[in-house]
Amino acid sequence: MKARYSLLVFVFFIFGQPTVLSQLGFSHEVGIVVGPVAFQSDYGLRNNFESDQGNIGFGIALVHYINFAYRADCNCYARDTFFSDHFKVRTEIDFHITKLNHFGVEANKDSDEGRDLRDMQGRAQVFEIGFNLEYYPLSIRDFIAGGYKWAPYASLGGRWVSFNPKTTSSQPGIIGLSPENTFDPFIGGVNDQQDNTWALVFAVGTRYKLNRLSDLVIEWRAHLYLSNWVDGLNPDDALYPADKYNDWINWLQVGYIYYLD
Repeated sequence: MKARYSLLVFVFFIFGQPTVLSQLGFSHEVGIVVGPVAFQSDYGLRNNFESDQGNIGFGIALVHYINFAYRADCNCYARDTFFSDHFKVRTEIDFHITKLNHFGVEANKDSDEGRDLRDMQGRAQVFEIGFNLEYYPLSIRDFIAGGYKWAPYASLGGRWVSFNPKTTSSQPGIIGLSPENTFDPFIGGVNDQQDNTWALVFAVGTRYKLNRLSDLVIEWRAHLYLSNWVDGLNPDDALYPADKYNDWINWLQVGYIYYLD
């Protein structure tokens, strides 16, 4: 329900008031981006290539930009200031889903613990809504005018996050590492209930000018969640200190941006 209300607010903000915002000296861009998501979680081992390669999902995002360098109400450039020529505000809706498995030395052991890990599967399903402030070291005005083809940028932002994990096992009864109570919900372990949290977002990318009204965008980003339950697992730190860090993702995106003229 919270996600539905957030979506309605976002859609109203983007599509309900373009005239009002344009009269203040803005213009708008919309687009879609997609790409692989590498989920860094309590499944597998941190900094382990097999875990990084095995726990890769897919994400999609609808994006909207406020462009301060160009005015839609007069089809002219806005007043030239450092902020208007080097910054954009990006709002977006994200959705990504990743199937998760245990990999690495512990999961490969021929032991009860190793079999418990290999028999466990998870799914991280995440909905996010938020914004980024993007900084372009080169002139946005010159890029719009076709002065150069590439426009690199870096950005920082935040997200409200709704997550709905799922954890299963091919073994009957209680799932989890031995001893079984390691994953008891009261001391940290498995929790498949839907919940929400916040995330910090860091990104670097570049645009490529396709034509006057459209760009190709390529971006790498990291979402750092303020919760360790996004993947549905949170083992006791005292027993498994390697799992003390919150979940996060690497996301490589490729997309198309259209300028609303």
